Amino acid sequence: MNKSERKRKILHLIGSKNVQTQEYLVQLLADGDGIEVSQGTLSRDLRELSIVKTSKGYELVDRIHRPNQDDTSLARVLDEFLLQIQTAQNLVVLHTHPGGANVVAQQLDAVDWKEIVGTIAGDDTVFVATTGTRTALGIQQRLEKL
Repeated sequence: MNKSERKRKILHLIGSKNVQTQEYLVQLLADGDGIEVSQGTLSRDLRELSIVKTSKGYELVDRIHRPNQDDTSLARVLDEFLLQIQTAQNLVVLHTHPGGANVVAQQLDAVDWKEIVGTIAGDDTVFVATTGTRTALGIQQRLEKL
C-alpha cells in the first residue's frame, strides 16, 4: 500500500471512529487492511493530514473550528490547548499541548488581528510575528485576557 492510500484510510478511520491514541489507530490499520505502520510514520501522516489530538480524540483541524471565527472561538481554543505565553522581541511564543499548535495558529489567523504579521506552528509551539516589541507585549496581554 502506498502513502496516499494509507492516508486515505487514516482519514476514513478518524472520521468514522473515536480514535483516542496513536496505538489504537495503528491497531485499526493493521486489523482492517493489514497496514503495518510505525508510530513515527503515523505521526508524520497525522501532521501532514492536519489531524490533531483533542480532548475528544483525533480530529481534522477543519472540523474543530472553521475560519471566520471571532475572539470567543479563539478563547475556546486557547482554553483547550494553551499552556504558556512568552514574548521575545517582536514574537509572541505560545506553548500548547502536543498537537495543539496548528489549531491555535489557525484561530489566530482567522481572527485577523492587524497587529499580527503571521504565524508559524510546529507540534506544540506557535511563533506569532508582530509589528514590534510593544505590539508583541500587547498581543500577549490580549491573549492572556481571553
